[in-house]
Amino acid sequence: MNILKYILVLTVLVLFAYSCKNKVEPELKTIEVSAEAEKTIDPNATFAKAEFTIDGMTCEIGCAKTIEKKIAKMEGVKSAKIDFDKKLAMVEYNEAKVTPTSLEETVTNVADIYKVSNMKTVDAFSTTKKCSADCREACCANKTETEKKICAADCKKSCCAQKA
Repeated sequence: MNILKYILVLTVLVLFAYSCKNKVEPELKTIEVSAEAEKTIDPNATFAKAEFTIDGMTCEIGCAKTIEKKIAKMEGVKSAKIDFDKKLAMVEYNEAKVTPTSLEETVTNVADIYKVSNMKTVDAFSTTKKCSADCREACCANKTETEKKICAADCKKSCCAQKA
């Protein structure tokens, strides 16, 4: 019986010794990525600024950022910014290469649910949105004066952030 135990222990040790030496090296893969040509801005170009409303957006990352990226990739677009909360697009573009119609087509081609309205050319982008007088109360309704002060500071609505 002792001999059988020794043979069994020796067999297990040999198996462990050989199985531990079978190291697996991680596989390395090299993927070549073509570098995109950087956008060159024509210094002699005439740039215009357009603002328009985009209806149909349901989220900031999936909708607004996707539209912003699509517009920014257009040939002749210098900058694009989509404000999800205001549903406002602000685009600076080369008038020779981009038209308001092409901007609208780009937005509607992202998805059928997006609708462009109030397209206008501006000298400077608007940064604030007007709100109704009862906006602050809507944010901090049914609260004490102390809670209203705290709420106004923490409120995510743009009009509540304005100091009275």
